Amino acid sequence: MSRLKRSDRPYDIVLFGATSFAGTLTAEYLAAHGPKDLRWAIAGRSEEKLRALRERLPAGTEVGTLTADVSDPDSLRALAGHARVVATTVGPYLTYGEELVAACADAGTDYLDLCGEPEFVDLMYVRHDARARETGARMVHAAGFDSIPHDLGVWFTVRQLPEGVPLTVDGFVTADGMFSGGTFASALNQFSRGRQMISAARDRARHEPRLMGRRATAPAGTPRYAPEVGAWALPLPTIDPQIVQRSAKALERYGPDFRYRHYAAVRRLPVAVGGVAAVGALFAAAQVPPARRWLSGRVRPGDGPSPEKRAKSWFSVRFVGEGGGRRVYTEVRGGDPGYDETARMFAESALSLAFDDLPETSGQVTTAVAMGEALIERLREAGITFRVASAK
Repeated sequence: MSRLKRSDRPYDIVLFGATSFAGTLTAEYLAAHGPKDLRWAIAGRSEEKLRALRERLPAGTEVGTLTADVSDPDSLRALAGHARVVATTVGPYLTYGEELVAACADAGTDYLDLCGEPEFVDLMYVRHDARARETGARMVHAAGFDSIPHDLGVWFTVRQLPEGVPLTVDGFVTADGMFSGGTFASALNQFSRGRQMISAARDRARHEPRLMGRRATAPAGTPRYAPEVGAWALPLPTIDPQIVQRSAKALERYGPDFRYRHYAAVRRLPVAVGGVAAVGALFAAAQVPPARRWLSGRVRPGDGPSPEKRAKSWFSVRFVGEGGGRRVYTEVRGGDPGYDETARMFAESALSLAFDDLPETSGQVTTAVAMGEALIERLREAGITFRVASAK
């Protein structure tokens, strides 16, 4: 639960970027599934668009509207002062996100986003973690498909294994679904900023306390055939392993020596080869400004598929965990990863921060560290599967 009392702020949750594709789905979810006494508001640049969204929500939905703009820091400070939790979909976060992080850190307001940009997360740690710890604010990034199924899936897997022993977990992602224009824009931006990402990671390492007496790693791994899941395993260049590693560093339950590897699982070799080539081609194109601009125009932020296409989409993340002579197979499974389930995860994370009895944390924390079991239970009740497939 937020350290702030409900009487401290007019709203429990403010959803910033509510009229974006992901924001609209999140607003619809909160309207349908939030508690009856939820005090919340939708926020964005355009009062007209906010009113239109409010009219689309189910009759009787009580929701406020707040206008704010990322180019106006005063409006973001006012926004942070109105809420116990601010959840923002406004990305790419490296371009548009920092002023709101700063405003929430100063105000002691919990901050939540859908960021999959490692550079942004590292920079926000260096610049705002200390202030958030002073005020009690929790800064939680990557609260959608990046990285909840992976972060909480590994946490769920670790809890099936013995305590106090070295542990290894491999995650294998399979998905059939499209990703949002905002996610695509963030990926392009990330691929084009390799040197800056490395610099930000090094700066973070200089500021972070050293892990004493324990070790937690997330090596990239290499392409291989993985008989344990019957598929070709391709290392995934996403933020997820870094998030998992930070959870492992923060929580002793991951054991004295923890390792996580993160893969896409592909059944057929030609598809695996094509996947490697496609990622390489996208990375190469992102280095060339004209090509990057052309690609950015193909899928614009705010774009998204129809409800019919989303209804046919799904994801599965299978985990193989080992330690202390025990091997366990687990799975996190759900529907459309890029939109519907991301909105569900994002909304439930905001509700968890606002209302659940959670560990005392502050500063930049992961979903596993901040919410852990409470969020897993929420997501299970919302229809996302966390299960033990088998154990030996």
